[in-house]
Amino acid sequence: MNTFTVSRKANRGAVAALFFIVGLCFASWASRIPDIKLKLHLSDAALGGILFALPIGSMVSLPLSGWLVSKFGSRKIATVAATAYALVLISIGWSSTVLELLACVFFFGLLGNMCNISINTQAVGVESLYGRSIMASFHGTWSLAGFAGAAIGTFVVSQNISPFFHFLMIAALLIAMVVIIRKYTLEKDAVHENQPLFAKPDAMLLKLGMISFSCMVCEGTMFDWSGVYFQKVVEAPKELITLGYAAFMGTMATGRFLGDRLVTKVGKQKVLQASGIAIIIGLLIAVILPTIVFATIGFLLVGFGVSSVVPLVYSAAGKTKTMSAGMAITAVSTIGFIGFLIGPPLVGFVAQAFSLRWSFTIIAMLGFCTTVLATLIKWED
Repeated sequence: MNTFTVSRKANRGAVAALFFIVGLCFASWASRIPDIKLKLHLSDAALGGILFALPIGSMVSLPLSGWLVSKFGSRKIATVAATAYALVLISIGWSSTVLELLACVFFFGLLGNMCNISINTQAVGVESLYGRSIMASFHGTWSLAGFAGAAIGTFVVSQNISPFFHFLMIAALLIAMVVIIRKYTLEKDAVHENQPLFAKPDAMLLKLGMISFSCMVCEGTMFDWSGVYFQKVVEAPKELITLGYAAFMGTMATGRFLGDRLVTKVGKQKVLQASGIAIIIGLLIAVILPTIVFATIGFLLVGFGVSSVVPLVYSAAGKTKTMSAGMAITAVSTIGFIGFLIGPPLVGFVAQAFSLRWSFTIIAMLGFCTTVLATLIKWED
């Protein structure tokens, strides 16, 4: 009995470490986007186009990743994908031309989604060992890694360390972690029924999908443009350019660990309504009062706003009676991912035509759709 308990805890720790690895890798890239933009002399529109390659790579990898995990198992794919993910991070820092950066960002998105599918498959297996929901804790670990990545990014920027050497150090750490924890991950995956790759959502799922869409537009924008906003609009000192991103990731992580308690007290609808309000207030504060103090406060609010939306939407989708939980979550996540896909390039194109502050205003309005749509749904808490 004790052996099983220790083994179960080891499995959980190893999978949590995988979430941390993927989160730290992504956050390291996001924290240095402004420096890479300057290095290659990119316009806002050009950066928007390059950022578009990341979700395109993720989209391309969807059917491939599922097939690979089914054929070879999530342990092997998670190990290989996480290692390759770290290596591509190095190549991003090494890129000296727009085409090189474009290709690297594409593969970064492809491998990132491959990591996402394989480690979430591992998480489902560990969750079955516990017999209760622990998925939120894994995603909270990803957010904590994002906060750590932002903090490290702030430090290396202040020390004038180039993105290449920054990414090289991070990759070495992450690959070492993969080697150490691999034997503690689950060797075999749970067996599930075959389900279609795409599912047509009903009206309820469509609304849930649109809530996810509204939130992920904001998430994608904050991941890719928070540093640029602090650099160009806030005009923060070089060493504080990543402050907004760190603030966002910090409250996003905190909100994920607190979300379940809030839902228990006030219900899903009120939490989602408050989420949309926090997003629009936070972004408008940053737009109207673009100083370091107020922009940071605004980004803190946005982090709280987006933190619980996707987990709650996936939870609600999984309880639908019109189709299986797996198909429902796939349908909702597909709609949501479109928001993540179009958000960052939309910001870039609008910023090029008007200004970055106008871009963030539009994103604020989309974020508020979370509140509006949550009001239109009859929730079962």
